[in-house]
Amino acid sequence: MFTTSRSQFGFSKVLVVAIQSWSFVILLIRGGNTANLCAINLSKAFDKVNNHALYLKLIKRFLPNELLTLLVCWLSSCYSCVKWDNASSEPFHLSFAVRQGSVLSTYLFALYLDDLTTTCLSVLGVCVILYADDILLIAPSVCDLDALVKTCEFELDKFDVVVNTRKSCYLRIGPRNNASCQPVSL
Repeated sequence: MFTTSRSQFGFSKVLVVAIQSWSFVILLIRGGNTANLCAINLSKAFDKVNNHALYLKLIKRFLPNELLTLLVCWLSSCYSCVKWDNASSEPFHLSFAVRQGSVLSTYLFALYLDDLTTTCLSVLGVCVILYADDILLIAPSVCDLDALVKTCEFELDKFDVVVNTRKSCYLRIGPRNNASCQPVSL
């Protein structure tokens, strides 16, 4: 019910994520292949969580009604304000987003994006790693990576999540490496 895919590292230790991703890259390179990577950073990801879509995902995981009701009450009572120097605006209601800084919000965000790994892994022979608001896509060929990026883009569109292209890039590692990193254009 509350477990995420093996590709979703949410907010676990970075070392585990690094070991898994580089293990996959090393396997590709040792086989004489080139590893094609796309590192994607999501822009304002916590602020873009559609609470109603999150509730549907939790219902599909058979979350008990009592706990779902508690989460709905908690997330629907979120307010914020804008602070500038010593002045603050009037509080306004947040109809989207999970509370940043909350331990539960990090887990809810991981559950929110977890379907992305299932869909992306339908492209065979690839590796998808999610870590908080970062996604690492690894494929043995440019064509496979292109298919994976398009699948990821389609899923992110459904979640209304925007890619931060300034912090995202493509990279090739291995025998056919041309040593260039290109900005992502999703």
